[in-house]
Amino acid sequence: MFKKISSAKLSVLYYVIRWTIIIVPVAVAVGCMVTLFLWLLNWSIHYRFAHPWLLYLLPVAGVVIHFLYKLYGRSAERGNNLIIDEIHQPGAGVPKRMAPLILITTVITHLFGGSAGREGTAVQIGGSIANAIGSLFKLNESDTRIVLTAGIAAGFGAVFGTPLAGTIFALEVLTVGRIQYNALLPCLIAGLIGDVTVSAWGIHHTPYHISYVSAGQNFYGHHLTINFWLLLKTIVASAIFGLAAYAFAKAIHGVKQLSLKLIKIQWLIPVCGAIIIIALTFILGKPDYLSLGVDAEYPGAVTIVSAFQQNGADFFSWLWKLIYTAVTLGTGFKGGEVTPLFYIGSTLGNMLAGVLNAPVSLFAALGFIAVFAGATNTPLACTIMGIELFGSEHALLFAVACFTAYYFSGDAGIYSAQRTEGKWLFPKN
Repeated sequence: MFKKISSAKLSVLYYVIRWTIIIVPVAVAVGCMVTLFLWLLNWSIHYRFAHPWLLYLLPVAGVVIHFLYKLYGRSAERGNNLIIDEIHQPGAGVPKRMAPLILITTVITHLFGGSAGREGTAVQIGGSIANAIGSLFKLNESDTRIVLTAGIAAGFGAVFGTPLAGTIFALEVLTVGRIQYNALLPCLIAGLIGDVTVSAWGIHHTPYHISYVSAGQNFYGHHLTINFWLLLKTIVASAIFGLAAYAFAKAIHGVKQLSLKLIKIQWLIPVCGAIIIIALTFILGKPDYLSLGVDAEYPGAVTIVSAFQQNGADFFSWLWKLIYTAVTLGTGFKGGEVTPLFYIGSTLGNMLAGVLNAPVSLFAALGFIAVFAGATNTPLACTIMGIELFGSEHALLFAVACFTAYYFSGDAGIYSAQRTEGKWLFPKN
């Protein structure tokens, strides 16, 4: 028995040491690349703030992006879906050019005002670097799946400063209804090291704060930590968050399919998308829905940060951001979907807080994570993200919001390569 116990401990020790040796260089490299990306992204956004006329060059930027992928992209244009497919069935490989190509084209998108995010870029950087470094270790198919999954965790954890959410997101996003725990430790190492690397380079993430403090509720002489009336409002709002996630996913796929159907000359697709973005900005008279939506271009601009404040968003801010992002990504511009989802969710939460007479900062936070949960089918990861970003005081409401939105988002999802398994209240096909 002693020999069996010793053998088991040695096996665990070997497993930990082996994967640490493999994952640490992957996570450090991903963290460094994400640092460069975040620095360039911040520069491009603020450079456009100082030169608003760059928006009128968005059609030219779209043509440049189109031909960059046509000449050099090949399979890399499938982005996150390529990485997910490669994890499910290794063989085709993740091209090394994916990382620099998505980095450059995402920066171009934001420099000229396209409405996109950054998670897709970070995930693709993580997958590309993980595949390149993993190939040096001559891994088999099973280990290749693990190292690619860890690459996703490193990229996600690094770009948002949420290593635990990055860990669970990488495991949860692959197959709806199933988490593969054999990749848990490598993903945790990758998420932590990726985040630490970005921090070591001096990159700071945007802080968010919930000002509402729950006083609980008295129930027949007993003090409860949860307010049932607030919980009911959370459920109602979260159902709407789920419907918004459904609309977002359908809008992006719909714009892409409609563009391919109506416009036969492919390089004209991003040109048309850019013209729509410029026209909408001219009609609305403000640039609030361009680019990332985190930093304010001018005092009083609607941003994710302002959505946490009373009157920090317009009634239809969430809808305009949804339209802007669907047009941008659906017509071929590059970037992620998650930060726009944060914007949509937080501004929708701000609006619903007014309608339901609920705490604004709390409902902005609930929308922030819940719309993301519904659009990506990752309610557990988003619950953890809420705790990492906003603290644990409202953890129960975070979970209720994320899982409710997940159920009400139906069969929608922004990742077409995502597989399904298990049972749901509303089947996700």
